[in-house]
Amino acid sequence: MNPEFGPAPVDTTPVSARGTPVARRVFFAVAGALIVAAAAQFVVPVPMSPVPMTLQPLAVLVVGGLLGAAEGVSALVLYLVLGALGLPVFAAGGAGALHFVGPTGGYLLAFPVAAGVTGALVAPSPRSIARVLLACAFGMLLIHLGGVAQLALLGRDPALALRVGFLPFLTGDLLKVGLAAAVILAVGPKFRSWR
Repeated sequence: MNPEFGPAPVDTTPVSARGTPVARRVFFAVAGALIVAAAAQFVVPVPMSPVPMTLQPLAVLVVGGLLGAAEGVSALVLYLVLGALGLPVFAAGGAGALHFVGPTGGYLLAFPVAAGVTGALVAPSPRSIARVLLACAFGMLLIHLGGVAQLALLGRDPALALRVGFLPFLTGDLLKVGLAAAVILAVGPKFRSWR
């Protein structure tokens, strides 16, 4: 106690809410990476395509939209690092850095960009249905741009890359965009107040 200024104020914040900002960021990055890893295990093979259908894009959009740009990017970079180090976090338990140069590599490498852009677009107006939908649609487009670009480089046929890497996923990914936006709008306000 300092006699000049009286007793020091007592921090009445619950201990659980007093975590350091760095610790909270690490926690949410790990949680986001694990959510995407879990979503990667739901795999449906797509006939005539080297790319399976998974729930990863849905998870990437939700993680970016809820965590925001910086933490969304951190979560997805961590996800890629875990996979590169050999943890079975890619589709159907896949692992290893060779995934980055294979048919799904462009999608994987686009995940941090998509999460960051989705988070950045959602942030200014997280309760606007139109804005959140647009952010999720743009994030999904970035995932497909990365994926189709790599398929085009590998196969040297951009038209074929579009046919096998984008068109078979169009309907399902439109549904994922809507579902991701719904989750962000429903969970976002409570999540942000809790953080």
